[in-house]
Amino acid sequence: MNRVFGRKKAPGPPPPSLGEASQGVGGRMESIDVKIAQLDKELKVYREKLKTTKSPAAKKNIQKRAMEVLKRKRMYETQRDQLAGQQFNIDQASFGIESAKATVSTISAMKAANTELKGVMKNDLKIDDVDELADDMAEMMDEFQEINEALAQNFATPDDIDEADLEAELDMLGDELEDEFAEEDAVPSYLQESTSLPAQPTAIPGGGGKVPVAASGAQKVDEYGFPVET
Repeated sequence: MNRVFGRKKAPGPPPPSLGEASQGVGGRMESIDVKIAQLDKELKVYREKLKTTKSPAAKKNIQKRAMEVLKRKRMYETQRDQLAGQQFNIDQASFGIESAKATVSTISAMKAANTELKGVMKNDLKIDDVDELADDMAEMMDEFQEINEALAQNFATPDDIDEADLEAELDMLGDELEDEFAEEDAVPSYLQESTSLPAQPTAIPGGGGKVPVAASGAQKVDEYGFPVET
């Protein structure tokens, strides 16, 4: 049977991941960069030799060797550019896979949230209950308002006051204000002129005897006994 149908091939090793492939390509690029740098050093040496060599045959030989080095450098640069393109494609594919995984995770989370929200809306959050709660709150606030108004009433204020009582009270207040104004306009007693005191003192304060009366032609004095200029 094995000769007719052949044997089933054994499974090969698993393919490398994108990360491993990117690392491999990066390592090859670094190796090529080292080779290119070495060839640049050789070209610099040949350039210096061409400046100092005067023999045409020797210059031709140096130019031939320099041309071979330059061809190898161009070959390595082409390989490096190809590897750079491969690494870019690998990185782009890796980024696409990561973005796809993130998108799948986001969609799964949104589906779970949608299912949970539907369950909450169906079991725990009903529109009728919300309306009933709003009505209860409005009714409770009205009751609080009535309670506050009742507590704000002044029980000591009489309710049997009419317009006549108001006019009488205002008239009485007007009379009191007029009396206060009259008292404020009156002259204080210590500023009023006294008629009981003599125009000229007749005795010295403290029982010092009588004040001498000024003779005619003598200097006049005031009520306190001080001389007055004439």
